[in-house]
Amino acid sequence: MDFRHTNIEGAYAISINKREDERGFFARLFCQDEFKAAGIASDVVQANLSHNAYSGTVRGMHYQIEPAPETKLIRCIRGSIHDVIVDLRPHSPSFKQQLSITLTEDNNIALFVPALCAHGFQTLEDRTDVLYMVSGQYQPEYERGLRHDDPALHLKWPLPVNHISDKDTLWPLLSDTATAND
Repeated sequence: MDFRHTNIEGAYAISINKREDERGFFARLFCQDEFKAAGIASDVVQANLSHNAYSGTVRGMHYQIEPAPETKLIRCIRGSIHDVIVDLRPHSPSFKQQLSITLTEDNNIALFVPALCAHGFQTLEDRTDVLYMVSGQYQPEYERGLRHDDPALHLKWPLPVNHISDKDTLWPLLSDTATAND
C-alpha cells in the first residue's frame, strides 16, 4: 500500500499495490503492520457496508466524541463518492480544515479518517457501495455530527443533495459546536 499525506493532520489517501496477471489482480486492502509502519495506529473492530440506491445521496457529517472516538478507513467498492472530512480537533494544526477526495471502484483509493474528524460523503452514481473499517464500536450516546449545508463549512457537493436522512439534516451548525470533545 502507498500512504499519501493530506492537508488534514493524520488523514491519508491510501492506494493499493496490485499484483496483476491474466486472471485480474490481487491487492491487500488493510494490513495492521503496514499501517503501523506508516505511523497509523488503527485497530479495526467493525467493518460496515453502506449501500446507496441513488446518486446525490449524502451521508454525514458524523464523528464520535470521547470516550468513544473512532478512526475510519473508507473505501468505495462499487460506484463512486465525493468523500469529505473536517478536522474538529482543537489542538490539531489542521483544526477546522477540510479535505475532499473522490473514491471510486476503479481508482482503488481509500481514505483514512482520524478520530474526532467529521466524515461524510455524497454518492456520484446510483447503486454505490461504501465499505467502512472502524476502530471502535458504534455508541450512539457519543455520536455527533455537523450539517452538510453548514454555511461556515462551505462544503461543495458536486450534485444536488436529493437524499439525506432526517437525522443528518438536524445536526448543529459548526458555530454551535465548540469542539469535537463536547
